[in-house]
Amino acid sequence: MSPARASETMLRAVFISDVHLGSRHCHANELADFLATLRCRKLYLVGDIVDLWWLAEKRAVWGAAQHRVVEALHNLARNGTELIYVPGNHDRPIRRFCGLMLPRMSVRRRVIHTLLDGRRLLVTHGDDYDAATQYGGFQEAFGDWLYYVILHGNRIANAMRRRLGLRYWSLADFLKRQSGAAERYIERFMHAALQDACRRGLDGIVCGHIHRADLCTVDGLVYANDGDWVESLSALTEDAEGNLCLLRHCGSEQVRLHSRRPPLRLVA
Repeated sequence: MSPARASETMLRAVFISDVHLGSRHCHANELADFLATLRCRKLYLVGDIVDLWWLAEKRAVWGAAQHRVVEALHNLARNGTELIYVPGNHDRPIRRFCGLMLPRMSVRRRVIHTLLDGRRLLVTHGDDYDAATQYGGFQEAFGDWLYYVILHGNRIANAMRRRLGLRYWSLADFLKRQSGAAERYIERFMHAALQDACRRGLDGIVCGHIHRADLCTVDGLVYANDGDWVESLSALTEDAEGNLCLLRHCGSEQVRLHSRRPPLRLVA
C-alpha cells in the first residue's frame, strides 16, 4: 500500500508504538509523514509514544519534527479518528490517567480490539512480560548500553545513506538478527505474550516494546507486534476487509494476515 493509497482508504484500525518522541533516536519526520497519509476509525498508541525518560534527564530533542507529529495526531482526532492511548514503560506516569475519557481520546492500561471477523486481540505495550524475558545482572546492563551504541551507529549509517539517495535501512535490526541471544529473548517475549492472551480467553495480542515488528499466527493465536519508530519504522493496520498488515513508514507492505470472515454468497 503506497502513502497515496493509504490516504484514500479508510482503515478500521492502526496501531503504532515505541515512538520515543523526545529521544534523539526517534524518526519523527518519517512518523509525521506516515500519519499525514492515514484515514482510520481508531488509532491505538501502544506505549512509549513520548519518552519521559529522556525528558526527565533534560536531554530531550524537541523541535519542528516533534511538533509535526503532535499536530498530525490532533488532525486525525479533529477528522473523527478515535485515539486510544495504552502507556508503556517509557511513558509510565501516564498510566495514572487510565480510565480517563477525553474528546476523541481515552487512556487505557490495556484494551481489547475486536477484528471484523470477530476475533478479539489484547492490546498492551508488552513491558508486563519483562519478568519472563529478562535475566537482569551485568549482562543485561551491558546489553542495554550496547543497544544505545548500535542506535547511534544506526543514525550515522542512515544519514550517510540519505546523502547517497538510498532508502532507510535498519542497522540495529540487522545486528540483532545476527545475535542468538537477541533472538532467544524475542522468542521468550512472544511466548509470554501469547500465554497471556490465551489465559484471558482471547484470540491473540497486539503489542510493541521489543522493537521487532512481526505478524504471524502461533497455534491459532495471532501475534502482532507493531514495531517501533526507532528501528523498524513500522505500523500495524486492519483494513476495511478485516485483514491485518504490517506497513513500513513509506507505506509499503511487509506482511499480511487475512481475515477469517467467510466469503459472501450471492442469493438468487
